Amino acid sequence: MRVAFLAIGILLPLGAEAQHARKDHRVALIFTTAPVSEMVAPNPTHPNPRALLRALNALGHVHGQNLTYLPRSAEGQFERLADILRELISLKVDVIVASDDVTARRAREVAPTVPTVVIFLGDPVESGLIASLAQPGGNITGLTRTTGPEIEGKRMQLLKEAFPNLRRVSFLGRDQEWKSPSGQSTQATAQTLGVTLLHAKHSPSDYSEAFSGIARDQPDALFVAESTPNFAHRKLIADFAMKNRLPGMYSSKEFVNAGGLMSYGADLPDLYHRIAVYVDKILKGAKPGTLPVERPAKFEFVINLRTARAIGFSIPTPVLMRADQVIE
Repeated sequence: MRVAFLAIGILLPLGAEAQHARKDHRVALIFTTAPVSEMVAPNPTHPNPRALLRALNALGHVHGQNLTYLPRSAEGQFERLADILRELISLKVDVIVASDDVTARRAREVAPTVPTVVIFLGDPVESGLIASLAQPGGNITGLTRTTGPEIEGKRMQLLKEAFPNLRRVSFLGRDQEWKSPSGQSTQATAQTLGVTLLHAKHSPSDYSEAFSGIARDQPDALFVAESTPNFAHRKLIADFAMKNRLPGMYSSKEFVNAGGLMSYGADLPDLYHRIAVYVDKILKGAKPGTLPVERPAKFEFVINLRTARAIGFSIPTPVLMRADQVIE
């Protein structure tokens, strides 16, 4: 009898653990622009969801086994975000991964009780999305894409190094980017470098007036502010810069892949790899409001030499040597 009792005492916890391992967690990833077709499991063509799924797999969360991965995208129609979030609530999603501040803000309104892990574009404390980096509070946590406003000054400095004769540069962004700490950092660095920065203001969806102003001003280069609308319209912006033979500096490699000249910013697949750790902790019971928001650890400087040749510019060799990736 004692042996049988011991055997049952051993087997029950193992059975309970196996049952827990079979729990089907539901994790959603919401993009604002990329088509859902690039996000689907098991091996997304888009590098960011691919990095997320691989990291989740390594942590024991496997799509089709103990994880249901729910990719969603507004595909450029931001008004769809509320409906997407309501659908995910109806599906009883456990965690939402949001690719930007716009989605995070809408998630806080529509799904205030669902744990949400965010790749923040700007300072989430300044924007009011969290209480502090150390103690976010509420249902939101994640990683930032920036170390602070000074990264915009770094981008301006790299642009000037690539084109030493720059005198006038158009800053493509809304009033909120122009007046933000990041915009102020860009303006201060431009002044130090002897560059006149011209504000080309646009609305979230209309670039016509901004583009007309840039064509009229005929600047030496284009500096594109980091924002959700600019990211969503990256192909439109890159095509405009190409047509007008404007060297452009952008905030992420996606702009360069769309035909932009150069970018400097956080390594996004690395951020999505790290986001998986947050998801794992939340699925194991952690509260998002207690998980500190962290900053990026890896940055990448990318140059598109095909674009440089197409618009009739050359990049100095010392600048090329500093690039993490050169597209030829």
